[in-house]
Amino acid sequence: MKYFIVSGEPSGDLHGSTLAKEIYKMDNEAIIYGWGGDLMKNAGVNITKHFTELAFMGFVEVLLNLNKILKNFKEFKNTITKLQPDKVILIDFPGFNLRIAKWLHKNNFKTYYYILPQIWAWNRSRAKKIKKYIDHSISILPFEEKFYKKYNLKVHYVGHPLLDHIQQFKLMNKDVIKTNKPIIAILPGSRIQEIKILLPEMVKAVKPYENDFQIYVAGLSFINKNIYLDCGVAPDQLLINETYNLLQSSYAAVVTSGTATLETAIFDVPLVVCYKANWVSYLIARMVARVRFISLVNLIYNEQIVKELIQKKCTADNINYELNRIIYDKQYRQKMIENFAELKKILGDSGASQKAAEIVVKY
Repeated sequence: MKYFIVSGEPSGDLHGSTLAKEIYKMDNEAIIYGWGGDLMKNAGVNITKHFTELAFMGFVEVLLNLNKILKNFKEFKNTITKLQPDKVILIDFPGFNLRIAKWLHKNNFKTYYYILPQIWAWNRSRAKKIKKYIDHSISILPFEEKFYKKYNLKVHYVGHPLLDHIQQFKLMNKDVIKTNKPIIAILPGSRIQEIKILLPEMVKAVKPYENDFQIYVAGLSFINKNIYLDCGVAPDQLLINETYNLLQSSYAAVVTSGTATLETAIFDVPLVVCYKANWVSYLIARMVARVRFISLVNLIYNEQIVKELIQKKCTADNINYELNRIIYDKQYRQKMIENFAELKKILGDSGASQKAAEIVVKY
């Protein structure tokens, strides 16, 4: 069987890599192609385009890169037409994936959507597209099954794959980063636009802690190091592709909103969530959003258990204030860690990637 996985971001690359490994275990004749990153490549996927050429953050940024995005659509169609995969698995990345889903359906390709778009947060009209163009929808969030029933859409709930990723990492990596001081981690995101906007404020916020704490920034190899350095990060503070090692060793964290917030919580590291975007993009998002929170931690828990500093509230002073609470208010800190334990129970059982692969291979 020939498969094609489409992932447009680091989190999708991670989930696509473990999905691919499970598919290979179940299908001895599997050949897997895809758009993704190094993790998928290392898992045996034949990568035909790297996700760094695909991801754009915000409404304005999408408009500015419209020609490139349209070229990507054309290139994808040509690649699929040439390879003729038996099954196409779309992972998150709805701006691109839902558009190509229509074309895939029209051209009789069997489609699977793994890690469904967060349409409960905004753009609920996308439910109709998912129902019409996707053959099998695979959910990783416990409340999505009930949500999609409103649209007469059956989804397969498999649990959250991050539980498996992090459990496996902990089993294989017992060591922590050795330092004489407790560690404050900064996770500035995976997109250049968000790093340039957020990281300078994050760095400024942790400056007062440098005598008593070791500061580390979780960098990524596909981002030019100079971007981090230009934001005020010292060379010895930058750790490249060491995010899980860093989280396993950290006492507190400052994290850009996204999958990293959930990863940090699963590692039981108290955190403050930061988000700031182009003002036009932010205002549009505010108009269409239907949720109270932006971080996965709070969304899944359905209550604010970690502080979210959004747009004009995302300042060095406010980040610093929240860090003080996380570090020095023992009761506040302990309550957050107890909430993380409940969060993990809500996420459900392990084995999400295996269950997802079974659906892809068997149906």
